[in-house]
Amino acid sequence: MTATLASLCSVLLGAQETHAAPAGAGPVVAHDIPAAITAPELSWAGWIIWLPLLSSIACALCAAFRVKNKLPAFVTVLSFAAAFGVTFWLHRIVDPAQPVVVPLLHWMDFAWGDGNWHAFGAHFSLYVDELTLFWMLFVTGLGTLIALYASEYMESDVGKGYSRFFFGVSIFIVAMAALVMSDNLVMLYLGWEGVGLASYLLIGYYYTRPSAVAAAKKAFIMNRVGDLGLAIGIFLIWTNYGTVEYDGLFRAIEAAGNPAGGWDASLIPFCLMLGAFGKSAQIPLYVWLPDAMEGPTPVSALIHAATMVTAGVYLIARMFPLFLLHPDALAAVAWIGGLTALLAATIGMAQYDIKRIFAYSTVSQLGYMFLGLGVGTAYGACYHTFTHAFFKALLFLTAGAVMHGFAGQLDLRRLSGLRRVPGFALVSWTMLVGCLWLSAFPFSAGFFSKDTILAAAMFDPHHAQPALAWMGLATAGLTAYYTFRVWFRVCAGPVAFVPGDELHGADGHGRGAPSASASHGNDHGSFHPHAPRLAINGVLLVLAIGAVLAGLPTYLVLSGQTKENWVESMMAHSSAALGAQPADSHEHPHLIGMDGHTAMFVLSSVVGLAGIAIAWVLHLGNRRLADRLRGAMLARRWLRWLPTAMEHKWYVDELYHACFRLPMWVGGHLLHFFDKHFIDGLLVNGIGRVPSFLGRLFQPLYNGALQGYAATMAGAVALILAWVVWKWIVGGGA
Repeated sequence: MTATLASLCSVLLGAQETHAAPAGAGPVVAHDIPAAITAPELSWAGWIIWLPLLSSIACALCAAFRVKNKLPAFVTVLSFAAAFGVTFWLHRIVDPAQPVVVPLLHWMDFAWGDGNWHAFGAHFSLYVDELTLFWMLFVTGLGTLIALYASEYMESDVGKGYSRFFFGVSIFIVAMAALVMSDNLVMLYLGWEGVGLASYLLIGYYYTRPSAVAAAKKAFIMNRVGDLGLAIGIFLIWTNYGTVEYDGLFRAIEAAGNPAGGWDASLIPFCLMLGAFGKSAQIPLYVWLPDAMEGPTPVSALIHAATMVTAGVYLIARMFPLFLLHPDALAAVAWIGGLTALLAATIGMAQYDIKRIFAYSTVSQLGYMFLGLGVGTAYGACYHTFTHAFFKALLFLTAGAVMHGFAGQLDLRRLSGLRRVPGFALVSWTMLVGCLWLSAFPFSAGFFSKDTILAAAMFDPHHAQPALAWMGLATAGLTAYYTFRVWFRVCAGPVAFVPGDELHGADGHGRGAPSASASHGNDHGSFHPHAPRLAINGVLLVLAIGAVLAGLPTYLVLSGQTKENWVESMMAHSSAALGAQPADSHEHPHLIGMDGHTAMFVLSSVVGLAGIAIAWVLHLGNRRLADRLRGAMLARRWLRWLPTAMEHKWYVDELYHACFRLPMWVGGHLLHFFDKHFIDGLLVNGIGRVPSFLGRLFQPLYNGALQGYAATMAGAVALILAWVVWKWIVGGGA
């Protein structure tokens, strides 16, 4: 059995086998990214951007003309599907080994002086390589499915916010397409800000709810912090390399071999990673993402699975050569990713809102992706992005189906046995697929992609971080536990549910607190759950199949039909090439007495299965045991801090409030007081009051009586004479 498993692992991980580096070798800086060729004949690829843009215009017109049907959804789904078709065809005809630049519009072109760095160019052009196509395939594909799901989910808003919702979704895909397909960093930044704007519009979709407005502002502000870092990084790239266009930048890096400047050049990867941490919700800028649950559930799936949060991973993968120029850059990415994964997993264990649990799992899985990037496997990070996109979209949309049918109820303590509720069997079983993949169940796609990252963290010859590998294994166990805590509580066990406090469709299916009757047991009375129909169920089924097929690249390697993982081959023909293929040697690592990769396979499997088994014991086999365990922890003074802190998200929001928000609030009021009473009151208004005061002082002398004017004139003459005499005396005239 052990020999069979070892041989299986060697086949499974053969394409990603890591070896010791040659003596004295350091991080490789030079790379073989081919020079891009200009291909104006592929200008039709611009329809990947133009189609969602036309959809947003159509939705805006529908809103202006108060369309009261599902036309906005039809237009959006059709345009996204067409964009996916264009992307797929482009993938079929483009040479994978040859990046191309597709010019679309003449945009920025400035020149001054006659020396180097006296020109700036950034055109509206596309940079098409395998990394571009890889990202756009799942962005447009999942965007189409999520829009189709939303056509039914949001139908209670038809004639109200329906057009506005699909306008925001279209802007999201337009901005994401511009971000991914741009051939320069300025256009990338335009898309970067575009997804931030779209997230603000969609998270705050229910603008009458203060919590939604606060969440939208929080997301917008937290992202501005990261965006500032990205903007500074782009400026430093131009000042050090003289270009912001990818092809020219890669040529300049390859020619230089080392950082082109001094300390400012060494700051470039750290500025870029700050931008990535903001968009992809990593420490310390992760707190906006769980609150993004205030938006409609399709928005949660769109943000967490296919678009916004993957932008940071894409940025580092695209700029991977720059991160090799500083010895500590990738290590910083790895440690931030690993710590974020662990922190978010501990918080997710203690939450009760299903969507919020999945939100923290997104933060945690993004941490794995950054860990993969930091330990030198851009392939593993991008593969996990791909598999995660399917199973996380599936999990959010199943949670949305539950909320849609149970009047906004999302508290896992008030739902049970949904797989036996009429109309919810498909929802429950597709959620099970998503849970298995998220928990990295052995031989699932999520297992393969996560195991690639952990193996690289343990054994990569240049960037290995064994401490983070062990931390990642522990996080995998926590993930399996809290994932199946949801499924065992909500979908398994006896049928019992309490509806939420929203009438179906009354408040846009937003998250609601349990109703007053919810505290009185599990009696659902006369409430009848609203079962999802064809659009929702069809999308869930397709996503479940897609999640299974996401493991196809590795399944083909296992079956011997191919020697190379399809995703790895795509990364090897992109700017992330150095993170796709290991160094060549013959020395194999070992761990706990076994081949290192076999050991990681076994450890990952054991840890994940242990987490699922513990969840079964506490949340299905004996649910009261979990309550007693929590009560016992709270009863012990030395231990109660742990569950309390986890339920309160380690008080990070409170810490930010004390360290940043409160001082800024106090400072703002102090500055307002100073401005009102000193700047305006004393200086501006005070000086302005001097003429008025003098006028009132002399006003009694001008009362309209002739004798008064005569007395004034005489007095003035007397004062002048007195002054003349005084000057004469002082001057020695006497």
